[in-house]
Amino acid sequence: MTPSPTNDTALRAAQSVATAAHGDATRCPKVTSFFDEATFTVSHVVADPASTACAIIDSVLDFDAPSGRTATRSAQQLLNHVNEQGLQVQWILETHPHADHLTAAPWLHARTGGLVAIGDHVTTVQRVFGDIFNEDQRFARDGRQFDRLWADGDTFRIGGLDAVALHVPGHTPACVAYVIGDAVFVGDTLFMPDYGTARCDFPGGDARTLYRSIHRLMSLPEDTRLFMCHDYKAPGRDTYAWESTVGKQRSSNIHVHAGVDEETFVRTRKARDATLPMPRLMLPSIQVNMRAGHLPEPDANGVRYLKLPLDLL
Repeated sequence: MTPSPTNDTALRAAQSVATAAHGDATRCPKVTSFFDEATFTVSHVVADPASTACAIIDSVLDFDAPSGRTATRSAQQLLNHVNEQGLQVQWILETHPHADHLTAAPWLHARTGGLVAIGDHVTTVQRVFGDIFNEDQRFARDGRQFDRLWADGDTFRIGGLDAVALHVPGHTPACVAYVIGDAVFVGDTLFMPDYGTARCDFPGGDARTLYRSIHRLMSLPEDTRLFMCHDYKAPGRDTYAWESTVGKQRSSNIHVHAGVDEETFVRTRKARDATLPMPRLMLPSIQVNMRAGHLPEPDANGVRYLKLPLDLL
């Protein structure tokens, strides 16, 4: 891949954060990851080594689709870790509105006080899926359900750690990666090198855009740590994995390693996407996650309902 444009100020900010962290342990977060095998999702607790501050990224609310029941076993593991380590949650971060699991952000916010944040293009997802699910005026489409909406290049801190939100659309229009010291939390943009890249066939997804977003991530220093949101154990691998580096992705990602041009990637990605089924929890997940994890307002009988559009998607 060729270097990214020099006028990409957001990327320059991310490169600066990652470069400054090299060799400085005080600028490198301590990452503890939790894998939810039911949804193949990895949630991360990202802690400042010099303080008690931390962030939680891509939490999971357990959901049993046949019964319509939710549970908090996965989120409780995160909370137990935070409490056992004496950490203070400053941020509860979402990389995008997930289509494969429900977020536990409101449950964690109520117990930790951490602010819930996502990229500002979530409003695009809210408009598209608000119409798909025929939501009424009670559902705001301006992102107000979240405490903070990140624009591309927005900076923030987790204790003493520098962080940048980097817009990386393609899988969805709202995807962001969080560059925190020498670590990047890429959401569904990339998977482990032997599994490849995210699908782009959801409403608002685009393979060409994803290639260019990955191009931005690949422009970070090669020893930058990359943490995935999912793993599905590629053929021939017996264990789940979720940590890679920019250098490993450049050299061996099966879909987008160095030398794969944009047109080749787009053809490959579109052909693969055409064979993939809809995620099992997509319809309930999107309805909840576009609300920042809050369940829909109850009907007159006091019961909350999720919709199932027929013959639409």
